[in-house]
Amino acid sequence: METDGRSRRREDTRQRLYEAAVELIAEQGFSATTVDDIALRAKVAKGTVYYNFKSKTDLFEELLRHGVGLLTEQFRLAVEGLPPREALRALIRAQLEYIRRYRAFAQLLLSEMWRTNREWQQTLILLREQAIGVIARTVQEGVDSGDLPAELDVRVASAALFGVGLVVAVDWLVFQPDRAIEDVEESLLAIVRRVA
Repeated sequence: METDGRSRRREDTRQRLYEAAVELIAEQGFSATTVDDIALRAKVAKGTVYYNFKSKTDLFEELLRHGVGLLTEQFRLAVEGLPPREALRALIRAQLEYIRRYRAFAQLLLSEMWRTNREWQQTLILLREQAIGVIARTVQEGVDSGDLPAELDVRVASAALFGVGLVVAVDWLVFQPDRAIEDVEESLLAIVRRVA
């Protein structure tokens, strides 16, 4: 029983560290963010950061795993049991809702996605593949069932849906935050329909 309590406290602490790190890195960049800054923002001792993570880089890599893992899980839950066209709508909605909830992480992900000189690049590539893999299975089912055009390049279409959804959602929240999520969703769907 005590182990459960300790485990829950550790997860809560890690969550606070993730949130502090993502906010600071989004505000001032990875290089300018120090472990002291993260500890101060998370309201923990500096030693607590090192108790949970080997280094700032390790914390950031785990943050990417955590954040993209949550998004991938949202994708999986969204498409479960749905036919392809409905699943595509559900994927778009899940991505918009996720990014609205975790805007700072989405901005960070967007800024890191195409950088190639980072220690965590391989991790990010694997995580991106997992998220896009859920989309690709949905698109492939649509092609196989005839709901989507047979000539559709599943890999490119899936990467496009992921990338467009990410860019459009961040753009919406930064430049048009008063716009309703339903309106953004319909606009994205209109683009998908024209392509598909």
